[in-house]
Amino acid sequence: MTNANILAGVLAALTALAAACSSSSSPHASGGTDASTGGTDAPVSDAGTAVETSTLDAAGIVAARPYTLHVPTGYDGSKPTPLLVMFHGYGVSGAIQEAYFQLGNASDAHTFLYAYSDGTLSEPPDGAAGSLFWNATNACCDFYDSGVDDVQYFDAVVDDIQSKYNVDPKRVFVVGHSNGGFMSHRLACDRASRVAAIFSLAGAQWYDLGKCDPSGPVSVAEVHGNADQTIVYDGGSTQEGMYPGAPTTIADWGTKNGCTGALTANGQTYDIDSQLPGNETVVQAYQGCPAGIDVQLWTIQGGMHIPTLNQPAWGEDIWGFLSAHPKP
Repeated sequence: MTNANILAGVLAALTALAAACSSSSSPHASGGTDASTGGTDAPVSDAGTAVETSTLDAAGIVAARPYTLHVPTGYDGSKPTPLLVMFHGYGVSGAIQEAYFQLGNASDAHTFLYAYSDGTLSEPPDGAAGSLFWNATNACCDFYDSGVDDVQYFDAVVDDIQSKYNVDPKRVFVVGHSNGGFMSHRLACDRASRVAAIFSLAGAQWYDLGKCDPSGPVSVAEVHGNADQTIVYDGGSTQEGMYPGAPTTIADWGTKNGCTGALTANGQTYDIDSQLPGNETVVQAYQGCPAGIDVQLWTIQGGMHIPTLNQPAWGEDIWGFLSAHPKP
């Protein structure tokens, strides 16, 4: 079985889990007011905040591709506001990933703009149904060599949002799961001038570290289950190439960011997976990093590729790390 099929095999589980998460939340409202535009109608999220869908074609960089922007209830156009961009896992959509992650709630609670969208639909040569993906590294997940440039797509999304909202340039953050986690690491490599920090669940860095040449330091948290059988904690490969394990990924970022100390437990633990007992996630952090920069490995002891996320703590955990690490 190819790794594309293995990754696609998690789709049903994630979709079902996201549906269960979504059904347990409050119903969607039927309409509402977009506070940022003074009363234009827009779809409304569970929390009653404006969500607008844009069609993007920024300076011809990419073909038009829609994205969804969650505007928090407390947004004030006179104040620079953080922006979080989320990248979904292979084979699922931005909406399914959001139903699983539920970051719209954190957006309202902490007043940050929150964007997510869909990757490109792959075109298998045998005519089989394609899967949505991000072209992050050679290992994941442009399995049919489309060559789509998702780094430029990210630029276009951020440019489009900045043209409409007061985005704080020192607080642009990225979060992703699986293929989206790979994409988060790719953006930390390629857009270090723009991205302040990333938070990756079950992702990985380039295996060939020569392909990662950040222009400056970026804070990184890699969250990974040590029982993950899809993106293996200690590293593995797809049919396209090798990927490093979570410990190596974080070691690479310690080097790239100029951290001079060792990776050591910092005393923090989290209950990320509600199906595992206690605070099963142990945090290690590199010492001797530049001021304001953090490089952390969060190991979910016994955690699989799709943890049963402990909500709403999950969104708080993500925002707790990212918000503490603006651009120095």
